[in-house]
Amino acid sequence: MKHLTLLALALTLIVSIYGAKTPYQAVLQHSRIRGRTQGPNVCAMQKIPATDKKYFTNCKQWYHRKICGQATVISYECCPGYEKVTGEKGCPAALPMVNIYNTLGVAGATTTQMYSDRAKLRPEIEGPGSFTFFAPSNEAWAALPQEILDALVSNVNIELLNALHYHMVNQRLTSEDLKHGAAYPSMYQDFDVHIHHYPNGVVTVNCARLVKTDQHATNGIVHVVDRVITAITNDVGSLLDTDDELETLRTAVAAAGLTTMLESEGSYTIFAPTNEAFEKIPADTLTRILGDPVALKDMLNYHILKNLHCSESIVSGTPLETLQGTVLEVGCDEEGMTLNGKAIIQSKDKMGTNGVVHYINELLIPDSAKTLMELAEGSTVATATKMFVDAGLSTHLTGSEAITMLAPLDDAFKGSLTMTGEMKKLMSNHILKEKFSSKSLYHGQELETLGGLKLRVFVYRNNLCIENACIAAHDKVGRFATMFTVDKLLAPPMGTVMDVLKADNRFSTLVGAIQKAGLTELLNKPGASTTVFAPTNTALQAMPSADLNKLMGNSQELAAFLKQHMVEELLVSGGVTSHTRLKVMQGESLQLGIRNQTMYVNRVPVVDADLMATNGVVHALNAIIKPMPPKTETETTGSTTVTRTVVRSSSRVVRNDDLFQKIKRSRSSRAMARGQ
Repeated sequence: MKHLTLLALALTLIVSIYGAKTPYQAVLQHSRIRGRTQGPNVCAMQKIPATDKKYFTNCKQWYHRKICGQATVISYECCPGYEKVTGEKGCPAALPMVNIYNTLGVAGATTTQMYSDRAKLRPEIEGPGSFTFFAPSNEAWAALPQEILDALVSNVNIELLNALHYHMVNQRLTSEDLKHGAAYPSMYQDFDVHIHHYPNGVVTVNCARLVKTDQHATNGIVHVVDRVITAITNDVGSLLDTDDELETLRTAVAAAGLTTMLESEGSYTIFAPTNEAFEKIPADTLTRILGDPVALKDMLNYHILKNLHCSESIVSGTPLETLQGTVLEVGCDEEGMTLNGKAIIQSKDKMGTNGVVHYINELLIPDSAKTLMELAEGSTVATATKMFVDAGLSTHLTGSEAITMLAPLDDAFKGSLTMTGEMKKLMSNHILKEKFSSKSLYHGQELETLGGLKLRVFVYRNNLCIENACIAAHDKVGRFATMFTVDKLLAPPMGTVMDVLKADNRFSTLVGAIQKAGLTELLNKPGASTTVFAPTNTALQAMPSADLNKLMGNSQELAAFLKQHMVEELLVSGGVTSHTRLKVMQGESLQLGIRNQTMYVNRVPVVDADLMATNGVVHALNAIIKPMPPKTETETTGSTTVTRTVVRSSSRVVRNDDLFQKIKRSRSSRAMARGQ
């Protein structure tokens, strides 16, 4: 029964919310459903403790119980248009319809009601008409700086009346009528008020949030808002022009040719860096960007969102697209808006006719305006960056060459980091001669390095690798160059598989065995792609001496044994998953896996992976590979338990269960008897 009730509630939520005409109505409907346990017309509200902020709740917020990262408490209030009745549950009674002046009192906007008296607005909002009044809450008036409030009320016949008239529209507009991006002429010189209706249900007028909507009156409607709004007469371009705090930004905008755009029609959000923000940037970096029209335009467009977002529209972290093409993570915490997780917004919600400006005290530089050196700063490749510099390659990291840097993660560097001649050469082979995107790389592609080597690309189901090093993060695409973060230091191929084995004393016994078995030519074959799971001397010497001697004395058996360790495809450790199966040159397929960053082959750990060769790769083992033990399956029928061994080969499954077959025939006979 409980499950049926939950299902019914879920269906009610879905039908009600998806049937709503606007995002605000959807959120209101969800809050109404969550509140109905308290009685009719009760809405569940989420309140941030120690503040006056309350929100109708959507499904995600209801379960997370957080607004701007802050824990919320649930309170229950009458939904818009209803009131409590003494002795009855919930809010069963509709509010009485009175004129706008009296509705202000009913809605709790008593300060606006008081100022309407002072400004002699009362007769107008008590009389005939059809008005919409965006009435500041009592808290909104209290939040006004004292000097502004004094200026408004000192001449009640003009300034205060004008201010109140700007909060009014000469037509009735319900929350359903308040469409995103709409503008309505106010009753103060027809200056527009600007509406934004966001997908999360937040509705704003000139960036003031509607906190109590649809308070119907006989001569109009009242929406209570959380701040006093002011007339908007200039575009955002003019806002930048008239503020000395944005002088550097103004100069940069002009140099990038963006002035006309910011003076034209649109709906922009500008995160405007102050003069102080520009001063925090190293002089060389700032000079370079200001002198590069492409980088400058990219940087400025990274501060501009494609759509208008008032601060009150943000209740959780949201990725928002910029004109530059990438996204900014716009969020909020207890202090206010955040950008990419940082509380750098100095002031907010400076409205213009074509957008909104938020002042920030830190310059945002996108990757597309950075050099390789700047891309690497503050990331997980600090060790690699130092090694490039120590190797004398810093000019490539700060210049304008079209190159790609393969930057190993910090933990890829082990042991001594002394800058030897060999290490310098290795670091030069971590820089590719062209600017690449990892998305355009293909299997078998060869990439030329500054050191003159050709590196191969391997594409696997779970990874993209260049030789032994696999891509560990998204590309960082700079102004001229790209950085690939990789999980390992490159191990460029230095010879054939046979050359690799001969050069390592651990494989001396194996090398002799390969030569006796006549497989030298196979492992020297140019253009091949062979993976060898190579038993070390330790692995082979662990075999009983009689068995090893017998094996070494029979070239055919020796060749078969060795081919059980060889695969005709090239697989580096980064391409291994928990379900990797490899067909060997002779014998049963191998089962591979990764556990705690160690590769296993038929449960034998690889002690040294990815010894790269021009025609393959070698993985060292300290034990020989043995076939996996057969699986057993148990089946109980009545009082009989049958255990059968399943031998899996590449083509068939073989069972040792004659008894199992008898049981199946017996079952079939009983089934036929029941059918008769």
